[in-house]
Amino acid sequence: MVHYKAILAYDGNRFAGFQRQKKESGERTVQAVVEKALARLGWQEKTILFAGRTDTGVHAIGQVISFGLDWKHSLIELKSALNTNLPDDIAVRAIEHCEDGFHPRYQALWRHYRYRIYYDEQRYPLFDRYAWRVWPIPDLDCMQKCSQLLLGEHDFGNFGKPSKFAGNTNRTVFLANWSIWSQDSIQGFSFDIKANAFLFHMVRRLVAYLVRVGQGYITRDEFEQVLLKKKAFSSYPLAPARGLTLIEVKYS
Repeated sequence: MVHYKAILAYDGNRFAGFQRQKKESGERTVQAVVEKALARLGWQEKTILFAGRTDTGVHAIGQVISFGLDWKHSLIELKSALNTNLPDDIAVRAIEHCEDGFHPRYQALWRHYRYRIYYDEQRYPLFDRYAWRVWPIPDLDCMQKCSQLLLGEHDFGNFGKPSKFAGNTNRTVFLANWSIWSQDSIQGFSFDIKANAFLFHMVRRLVAYLVRVGQGYITRDEFEQVLLKKKAFSSYPLAPARGLTLIEVKYS
């Protein structure tokens, strides 16, 4: 059996997250769809390995999976065969051999997520599938200065939950940056964040807070107090999942 590492891209709008769920739930997940495609090629393992469990509605262009397969043909033919058996909202973008024992999650150095917002008084349906509409326009400079507080190691327990009960909530952030984008007369901001790992809902809650700082509903000092856990977080609605994309997972 040969082991493979593959990079997936998918539109999360019609998926109930990445991780396979119980059959009786009837939910469509990325993992289940990929495993079904692999099974058609003779795959016999119980589960694929993956870098992260993206939430319901979250997209990816850099999700990493690994699996073992008895495949007698080339990598190009394997990628083509998988994509032939996958639905049109998911695709294998790259595939390569990897060593036996490679784990996409535990061997990752960092993950890179991007969240997109656009600002307009009225919704724009063509962008609503992949970005969050906000109004009034948040102050970009204010959000940028506030996001710099995230750099380094912090306890992000006020912004997300660990995968295991009572698990460690410390994470190290290497990049937290806002930038401007413009397309078809629509303007918006992108938030890029890289960290060694993320808590459940961490990015979406951070974005929700940062946008409210930019709109003047929260001060920078109040945000810092929440980050330092000197003040309890307010239960603001999470930023919608549709604006979030897993961009890349980095390995040594």
